[in-house]
Amino acid sequence: MEQGNLRSKTVNGVIWSFIERFSVQGVVFVLDLIIARLIGPDNYGLIAMLAIFMSISQVFIDGGFSSALIQRKDRSESDFSTVFYINIGISILTYLALFFSAPAIARFFNQPILDPITKVYSINLVINSLVAVNRTKLTIDVDFKTQSKISFYSAVLSGVVGVVLAYLGYGVWALVIQSLALAALNVLLSFYYVRWFPRAGFSVESFKSLFSFGSKLLAANVISALYAKAYDVVIGKRFNKADLGLYSRADKFNQFASSNIGGVLARVSFPVLSAIQDDDVRLKAAYKKYMQISALVVFPLILGMCGVARPMIETLLGQDWLGCVPMLQILAFAYLWDCVVTVNLNLIYVKGHSDYVLKLEVIKKAIAFGILAITLFFDSLVAICWGRVIYSLIAFYLNTYYTNKLLNYGFFTQLKELSPILAMSLTITGIALGLSWMVSNALLSLLISLAVCPVVYVLMCHILKVEAYSEVLDIIKSKLNGLKG
Repeated sequence: MEQGNLRSKTVNGVIWSFIERFSVQGVVFVLDLIIARLIGPDNYGLIAMLAIFMSISQVFIDGGFSSALIQRKDRSESDFSTVFYINIGISILTYLALFFSAPAIARFFNQPILDPITKVYSINLVINSLVAVNRTKLTIDVDFKTQSKISFYSAVLSGVVGVVLAYLGYGVWALVIQSLALAALNVLLSFYYVRWFPRAGFSVESFKSLFSFGSKLLAANVISALYAKAYDVVIGKRFNKADLGLYSRADKFNQFASSNIGGVLARVSFPVLSAIQDDDVRLKAAYKKYMQISALVVFPLILGMCGVARPMIETLLGQDWLGCVPMLQILAFAYLWDCVVTVNLNLIYVKGHSDYVLKLEVIKKAIAFGILAITLFFDSLVAICWGRVIYSLIAFYLNTYYTNKLLNYGFFTQLKELSPILAMSLTITGIALGLSWMVSNALLSLLISLAVCPVVYVLMCHILKVEAYSEVLDIIKSKLNGLKG
């Protein structure tokens, strides 16, 4: 892949991936806020209680095979078909396991309604397994334009269904039916646009070849999913469903910025960088750009949201949700590093070292669960949130051990290069907090912050001549020139 082609694929991939993520997530976010106001924290807490079971099940269904297909250079039709059959088979077995476990899940959380909810909500696993290969093929081709169409239409239609049902008083079932509608629409639209169907049978040879890489990712992803959703289980069991609803909402606000932007660059960079995995010089240069551009966008969004947390929650969700404000502000400093951690992990994937990823996950999550156990002694959601901040810094440090080993790009070098962006982001956090304190009207305070903070941030980038900022401007200019031409 030539340099110009690499840049073109990256730019197009990033643009359409951003459109796909933020058109979809923007719609979902708005509709989600409307539903949240209608059904309250309690009903959100019920769905959050199931998150760990759904996340782990989804990891088992994929089994790391999608990543193995993307990383592999000589993939065949037999490989795609084999993964398709594996996904469906495991999804059915997983659904049956959850169906028969539903009464036990309901008893564990002391919420009888979780029995029927689990049996219905888990159908999503089987539906989603039908399009896993279609999404993988689009990712390999860096075709996020098609993905944006599929996701946007599905999100809008299913979101409207959720809002209507919430308004009619269906409570938690509005969320359940909305999720099923979203999954079903994704399947219909994916097959319509991609038009891929399995054309070969199951291949034992393909399975063995893909499993050698994917099995280690499976183990690593299971550990990661256990940790990510363990908080929902612990909070739902130790506290109550309203507390879990507040925590889950604070978590989702941070995920909206961190996971979406970091996820865009991660999924674009994986197939693109996999194509130059044997050229360490080009790989390192491209990898550094991805990380710095990710931080340039994520850091100010996350920390800026921390600054406007109170007026934002009061304006968007109302007084009932103000309890999530301190958790949202603390978790911002945990999610701050997620984009950097993700890009570092992506490099390890690209180099084909799924064994390193597994080792990292075992070590990191052993530390993480230890931190969680310690914070539980404080019997405070705030303490639990601070524990996540501590873990995020440890995870950042540990991930860079292997990036240093593979490309001589370690923790302190990365921290030094990211420090100007961090300092600028903290500056706008201070400005937003000051405006929130000085302006008593929540909506007015939010609007002033949204007008002032981005301007200040861009000016600082321009005055300090931040390299990632210049790179983004060059990308935008080249794309605009291409459109004119």
